[in-house]
This record gives sequence, C-alpha cells and structure tokens, in this order.
Amino acid sequence: MGLPTHTAQNGSGFLDTGTARLKELGYKQELKRDLSVFSNFAFSFSIISVLTGITTLYSTGLNFGGPVSLQYGWFIAGGFTMIVGLAMAEICSSYPTSGGLYYWSAKLAGPNWAPFASWITGWFNIVGQWAVTTSVDFSLAQLIQVIILLSTGGKNGGGYEASKYVVIAIHGGILLLHAALNSLPISLLSFFGQLAAAWNLVGVVVLTILIPLVATERASAKFVFTHFNTDNGDGINSKAYIFVLGLLMSQYTLTGYDASAHMTEETKNADKNGPKGIISAIGISVIFGWFYILGITFAVTDISYLLSEDNDAGGYAIAEIFYLAFKRRYGSGVGGIICLGVVAVAIFFCGMSSVTSNSRMAYAFSRDGAMPLSTLWHKVNNQEVPINAVWLSAVISFCMALTYLGSEVAFQAMVSIATIGLYIAYALPIFFRVTLARKSFIPGPFNLGRYGVLVGWISVLWVATISILFSLPVTYPITNETLNYTPVAVGGLLILTISSWILSARHWFRGPVTNVES
Repeated sequence: MGLPTHTAQNGSGFLDTGTARLKELGYKQELKRDLSVFSNFAFSFSIISVLTGITTLYSTGLNFGGPVSLQYGWFIAGGFTMIVGLAMAEICSSYPTSGGLYYWSAKLAGPNWAPFASWITGWFNIVGQWAVTTSVDFSLAQLIQVIILLSTGGKNGGGYEASKYVVIAIHGGILLLHAALNSLPISLLSFFGQLAAAWNLVGVVVLTILIPLVATERASAKFVFTHFNTDNGDGINSKAYIFVLGLLMSQYTLTGYDASAHMTEETKNADKNGPKGIISAIGISVIFGWFYILGITFAVTDISYLLSEDNDAGGYAIAEIFYLAFKRRYGSGVGGIICLGVVAVAIFFCGMSSVTSNSRMAYAFSRDGAMPLSTLWHKVNNQEVPINAVWLSAVISFCMALTYLGSEVAFQAMVSIATIGLYIAYALPIFFRVTLARKSFIPGPFNLGRYGVLVGWISVLWVATISILFSLPVTYPITNETLNYTPVAVGGLLILTISSWILSARHWFRGPVTNVES
C-alpha cells in the first residue's frame, strides 16, 4: 500500500497536510494552525532545556560517579532517548493530533483494546506532564531561593535562607505567570517559544566558555574524562550501581519532547513537521547538553566541597561553581549570580512551554470525554486557546507541589512520576505498534521502513530498564526517610488508573471520539 499523502482539496486550493490528515482522523480544526517547524521544535527543545535539567541535577551526577557518570552517562541516555524519539516520530507522522500518545495507543491497540489502551496511556501521560511542570517550576523556585541566599552574603555570610513556605509561594507565583502567558494567542506563544530556544542555545554556549575561562582553578582533562567518584556517603560501593544512579540526571533532562506531538494541531504540515520537531529537539539537546556538562566539569576541583551543605550555596553544586569562579578571580561572586540568572530565565521558559504542552493534552483528553468535567476543559476562547485547560494545568501542578510542605520524601515521590510515568506513556503506543499493529500500521510521510519494529522494541526495552533502575534504593541502610518511593508513586498511579477503569470508565469511555461527520 502506498503512503498516504494526507492532502485534501478545499474549493480554493489545497488544505494544509496536517489539517487534511486531522479531518481524515475525524477531528475538526479548532485550534489555530500557525506554528512553523522551528516553532514546533522550539517548544520541545525548551521543555527538554538542558540548562534546566543539568543545572538542577548536576549534584546528583557529581555524587554518583562524578565526571565519568556525567560525560558517558549523558551519551548512553541520549542515544537511547533518540531511539525512543525516532519510534515516537514515526507514529506521530501517521497520527498528528494533540492527543498524541493516548490517541496513538487507541489506534494501534485495535478496536477491542483501544478504550483501555487509550485510558491508561492518557492518564500516565497527563499526570506525568503535570509532574514535569511541578518539578520544573519548583526547581526554579529553589534556584531563586539560592540566588537570594548568595546575593545576601551566602550561607557563611549570614545570607537569607527562605523557608519552605516562601519557596512554595514563589512556586505559586511562577505558575501564575505561566498560566497568564499561556492565555495569550498561539502566535505570541510561538514567539516566546522561539525566544526560549534561542536563549537555551546561546546560554549554553556562553556558560560553557565563560565559567572555565573565569575559574582560577581548573580540572585536568584526565579528571574530566576518567575520574569516577565513589565517595557518595550513601553506603553504595558498587561502581556499576553508582553509575546507573548517575544516569538519573541525564534521563530526567531528556524528557518532554512529546510536546511536539501535542502541538501538531497548531503546526503547519504537522505530519512532516511534528516528527522533525521531536527528533531535532532531542539531537540538538544531546549535543549542546554535552558541551555544557564538559565546560562546567572543567571548573570542578573539589567534589566533596561542592556537595557540602556548608558551602555558600547550601550544597547547590552548580550555583557554588559559578559563585566561586567569579569570587576567586574578582573578589566578588556577582558575576556568578548573573550567570545563575541566565539559567533561571531558561528554566522559566521551560516551565512556560511545559504548561503549553499540558494544556493541549488536557484539551484533547477532555475532548474525548476522559476527564471529569470534560466539557469545561476542552473549550477554546475567541483566540482559539484552550484557556480552561491552561489554568487547570497550573492549579494541579501547584497542588502537587504542596506535598513538599508535609514531607520532602513525598514530594520526591510525586515528581518521580515526571520521569518514569512519562516514559511509560511514551513506551505504551510504541509497544502496541510493534505487537498488535505490527502488520496493520500504515506509516505517514516520516517512517523508519523495515527498521521500525527493531527501533520500537529497543525503545520498549530501554523504558522497562530505566523504570527498574530508577526504582532502586539510592541510600543504604534503607529507612523511612531514605526509601526510594518512586515505585510506590508509579504503582499508586497504575492502581488508581486501572481501578477507575474497572469500576467506572469501562462502562462509558470508548476512546478517542470523532467530532466531524465521516
């Protein structure tokens, strides 16, 4: 069978291929289709945001393996992430809808399994996305707190240390700004998305060059490429185990590229440009992320001090690296604080794009009746923005962060869904593609040909592997405070999703519902 062209005529000429394909799939064009391929890429790239993920979890990489885990773990995670991205891009080309993953699962699982496959994929996807927004904006609130601490003298100079209530208030303010920005027309959001991509690219280049250049003490190439840190203070001695835990930083950073799929109903020629957005966002992130890790690690000379809670940044490794580099050369750490401001802006853009992706997923999922009060969440305003879904996403992300006030362990379990839950949602449609739909899948303009099934199986096995690895204990001996609650959080989500299906949804949810006449 020939590949579908996804082009239809409309009196005055040809419809956009994405619009034509959307109509073939049974949906009206309700959102404004105004995004270019670069804008689509920009949303995913700014959500991956290497400045966000690496800065936030650089301490984890230093603690578990140090330079070796940071350098080589990045390429391992990046290589497998690209494979997952290729598998997703192929499916995206065939089904370019805002529903993305859950719609793909429904189509690929076949009519008998479609409702259940769609239900479980959709809930893992949307809860994972909310957890990503929670995590990103909370990490920005924490970085702002560290910037304030360093600006007022640092921990050893009587600087101001914000309480957890202040951090939550900052987090709420950030979400409020993100919801307000996402209430703007998509043309303005597209501009901000492109600005975010440019900011990340330029920011990485500037910081990669500037920090090691300013630092008076630099690590040797041998240290940067061969030093393996086993002094983690967590009772873990196995080098293989330590290296695996160090992968967390890389895999956490390389998430969120499903945004390109969720933005396809607003992207021109989405059956071609959606896949391009996914693949280019991952590829460019891997390259620029490695340069950032390389540059920063050349400024590392004392791992134990950078991780110590007694340093001026309170144990925030990259903040201390930036601060010390300028303080030792110029006698003042102001330059380092400004550099942290560059990172903070990148994280702000990351959170903004994350809310955009959240709202499109909520819009599509409620359009198919899967969410409580669905008719409310899939409404669009006069500017063709799913305004209610935008504010719903912001409110839920804030509520998820409130667990931090009760227990930091509970909060960490909540945000762990951001990595494992989201990747499970990535893997489910790929799994259906290589099993139930192996012979029936009709690819779109972008396809992997005979390698599609192989790439799919590697993707599924990688997700299964990281789901196990990131559920392992990170500290020994294991106590209530040191237990890794990731399997509890992800297992809890699985139980809730399946229970709600058995008790209620199986009686009324039929999967994606078309809203145009065939």
